[in-house]
Amino acid sequence: MTAPALDLIGLWTAILGVGMFMYVLLDGFDLGIGILYGICRDEADRRVMMASIAPIWDGNETWLVLGVVVLLTIFPLAFAIILPALYFPVLAMLVGLAFRGVAFEYRFKDPRHRAFWDGGFFAGSVVATLAQGAIIGAFIQGFRVEGRGFAGTPMDWLTPFTVVTALGLLLGYGLLGASWLVLKAEGPLQDWARGKARRCLLGSLAALGTISLWTPLTVPAIAERWFSWPNLALLAPIPLATLMVAFWAWHALRRGGEVAPFVAALLLFLLSFVGIAISWWPLIVPPRYTLWEAAASSNTQGFLLVGTAFLLPVILFYTGWSYWLFHGKVKGDGGYH
Repeated sequence: MTAPALDLIGLWTAILGVGMFMYVLLDGFDLGIGILYGICRDEADRRVMMASIAPIWDGNETWLVLGVVVLLTIFPLAFAIILPALYFPVLAMLVGLAFRGVAFEYRFKDPRHRAFWDGGFFAGSVVATLAQGAIIGAFIQGFRVEGRGFAGTPMDWLTPFTVVTALGLLLGYGLLGASWLVLKAEGPLQDWARGKARRCLLGSLAALGTISLWTPLTVPAIAERWFSWPNLALLAPIPLATLMVAFWAWHALRRGGEVAPFVAALLLFLLSFVGIAISWWPLIVPPRYTLWEAAASSNTQGFLLVGTAFLLPVILFYTGWSYWLFHGKVKGDGGYH
């Protein structure tokens, strides 16, 4: 009698979830800086905004690479269905991220065309954010699947619902970016960021409320998950906690807090992430395939876990070290203190 295969799906799901969540948080605020960059007209403030993310922005995208690799290797069926379904928003996201990266570097090295690169940094940030919001919305509304393949059209992802989720993420990243500036900047730029953070907070809450009401009305399985008894009582703390964190963020922004607005913004994203996970658990290709049905063999999972056990601590270490090293306020000349 052979021993039963070790079930590593729970562990790999946690790794995938952490990777994607860390990407949304960390790249979210520097994409938010890019979004706010386009509406800031003071050149000195723009330099501070750039300097606040210069040492860390490219390392944040490591988490996106980790998440995609885990999806490809550990959940290959999910990758094979989701990528064709989301081909155009994924392509738009990659083009936006690539162009904003080029614009970020060339802004300093090609001052004669700085206005062009400034516009590219802003446009790339907006395009990448809208594409990510559309991807999230498409995942929430589910995919048309027949057998083991995507059965829809290349434009199934584009619906009024995904437009709302895309705009909601734009406001959410704006909130992250503005609260990051509150944490890192001083003087007039910090005051400017507080005002933008309050507006983005209100907009984010309006979008989140719209999505939270729209989703169960259009997806019966999610309505059953959230509003059946006793789930209604068990899951009620999540929306209540969201309202409490939002009130804390607003209060901290009005009272001059520096750390609290950023922490509150992170918590709002965490609660939203948890809400999406609860809505479709244990599906990875809603509404058809579960995590276990889409997973690679146990041997593949075990083999890849060996490398990940070495790689993940390295990523965590250099991410934490870089944020600790540049934890102070940003000076007007681009330095830290």
